[in-house]
Amino acid sequence: MRVSYAILGQAETCTGDPARRMGNEFVFQMLAQQNIETLKEAKVTKIVATCPHCFNTIGREYEQLGGSFEVVHHTQLLNELVANGKLVPQQQVTGSATYHDPCFLGRHNKVYSRRGELIAKVGGLQYKEMERSKERSFCCGAGGARMWMEETIGQRINDNRTEEALALSPDAIITGCHSARR
Repeated sequence: MRVSYAILGQAETCTGDPARRMGNEFVFQMLAQQNIETLKEAKVTKIVATCPHCFNTIGREYEQLGGSFEVVHHTQLLNELVANGKLVPQQQVTGSATYHDPCFLGRHNKVYSRRGELIAKVGGLQYKEMERSKERSFCCGAGGARMWMEETIGQRINDNRTEEALALSPDAIITGCHSARR
């Protein structure tokens, strides 16, 4: 299987999403303009984002500043490659797994990849759906710059979501967002 790709290397910088979510519009616009210029110079045709926040920022918010790019989340690419037989899982993985739907992938962008199907294709892995999933998913507590905030009243959001996932007794909790792993 061949997938043609390139990386920006040292020219790659933060999208500015955390700055915007924390209210620092100046830093966001500075980073966004720099990225838009770099992406245009590199003649980028398609961007694969591993972060739902970057997926949202580049795909929806950069347009406001003159940057219009096709952006796909890596889970969408994986689903496409597996569905077309271009990527075939090589190893059986036994046990069970549940999936946390990232807010900026699901609720904000309506991307609910066929994650159950994808997980099931990793032979031997049983998929367990959390009660609050897809459109009704619950926040992991890390996005929107929340990972830098301390919660002092009540239960922490990330503890709440983790308990919900663990109630299914999965062997693995899978997510399409690196922020949720905090």
